[in-house]
Amino acid sequence: MSKFPVEITSIKTMNVKERRSRAKTSSSTMENGEYIQIIARSNVRGDEKNILLLFFLYTLQGIPLGLSAAIPMILQNRGVSYKQQAEFSFVSWPFSLKLLWAPLVDAIFSTRIGRRKTWLIPTQYLIGAFMLLLSSHVDQWLGGDGTAPNIEILTLLFFSLNFLAATQDIAVDGWALTMLKKHNVGHASTCNSVGQTTGYFLSYVLFMALESPTFCNQYLRSVPQKEGIVTLPGFLYFWGWVFLITTTLVALMKREVEPHDPDHMEVPDRDIKTAYSSLKEILKLRSVQTLVVILLTCKVGFSSTDSVMTLKLVESGIPKEKLGLIAVPLIPVQLALPLVIAKYTTGPRPLDIFLKAIPYRLIFGFVAALLVWITPTLVPNAAEGLPFLYVVLLIICYVLHQVCVYCMFVAIMAFFAKISDSSVGGTYMTLLNTVTNLGGNWPGILALYFVDPLTWKECRDGAESVDNYCRNALEKEACVSKGGKCVTTLDGFYIETVICSAIGILWLLWGSKKIQHVQSLDENAWKLNKRKRER
Repeated sequence: MSKFPVEITSIKTMNVKERRSRAKTSSSTMENGEYIQIIARSNVRGDEKNILLLFFLYTLQGIPLGLSAAIPMILQNRGVSYKQQAEFSFVSWPFSLKLLWAPLVDAIFSTRIGRRKTWLIPTQYLIGAFMLLLSSHVDQWLGGDGTAPNIEILTLLFFSLNFLAATQDIAVDGWALTMLKKHNVGHASTCNSVGQTTGYFLSYVLFMALESPTFCNQYLRSVPQKEGIVTLPGFLYFWGWVFLITTTLVALMKREVEPHDPDHMEVPDRDIKTAYSSLKEILKLRSVQTLVVILLTCKVGFSSTDSVMTLKLVESGIPKEKLGLIAVPLIPVQLALPLVIAKYTTGPRPLDIFLKAIPYRLIFGFVAALLVWITPTLVPNAAEGLPFLYVVLLIICYVLHQVCVYCMFVAIMAFFAKISDSSVGGTYMTLLNTVTNLGGNWPGILALYFVDPLTWKECRDGAESVDNYCRNALEKEACVSKGGKCVTTLDGFYIETVICSAIGILWLLWGSKKIQHVQSLDENAWKLNKRKRER
């Protein structure tokens, strides 16, 4: 689900942190000091092709992510309900749940094919096949022939697509540690960050711009046409073949390094039972249980803003491609913010910044609601372009939201790094990242689901009010049969904003004490005891 376009960047950075943790802990003989010395001696000579391959594989990974963010925008223009948007938002869950099957990808493989290629090759073939399948029917399922969009089949196929992409992510993460030489493993996180962001940009921002007839006619054509330069079926067809062809080339031309190669990091075999046992033991810690509750509930207060605001702007007539393009000039701000905020989260109490950002993010919910409310007044005809004042207002809101999001994100990631028990590898950090993602997913789905039930509509005939409501399809049909028109008297988004903000304030009163408690715990409260680690 596309949120006010910021959260995807947070997810990307989270994956980078996770991979750095995994890189540091993947070798049983490599200490942190040795790792730092290796990174300091980084020299890409001899690894240029491997770095390019990793960058390309991570770019491919970003394509399904960007498409999954673009589809809700297209659906919003096809008149789907917010309940249906909530249903489609399940497609983003595989990247939040991949920890459940990651041990299987690490432990089950064919030595003849290669530890990572065993999963990478069939996974990417399936992604290409899914895209070719979607290209043949996606217009029909989106309601392009005048019928209602088939949300069920779209959700199933895009969920499957993201499940495959998440599995590919696990395989590429593991391969990155052995594909590059020891002194270059630090470049894997850069390949991930830049590659995934590139793929997401291509399939979200660039696709929406080139798919929009208005944008293409205004900026790229001299003779207006009814369709954009790119169509969704054509885009899917192109990338489907890119997946199939490049996967074949990787299967035939790229070999995995031999075991015990002295120039490459050696990743020990992982036992499935041990991996899942480690997860269980971590979750048994009382400190972790408290932290999990905090992570699963801390985003309820701003779930309405994060999940619904962008769709409401599209519903108000703001072109979806304009919303995507507004974020492009602010990419330097996104890159700089974590560096600035990190200065304040390196001490012993990184969650202090997390707490300080929550009230501002709750206040921003009302700012977002105000922006949605005044949009029809400030932009009476979006087809003629967005007024300069409105664009400035959007950018200011975007920057304020970014600052709040990154303050919370960088602080929580700094706390994860501080408490994680390195003796269980990257499992600890990955578990906490997974819970953090889930903490944003489940309230977002509920926020989308309840927009329509909380919206009040009545049937009006001109200025007169007909004795009828428009709460469901039957009442809407009865209204139209009387010559009336369903008019929104109170948008559920505003009611949700108030409810979520109230919950957020109550959570802050409770959560601030819990956060101070977990932050004051001794380091041993987060560690597995020696016997469990050995087992």
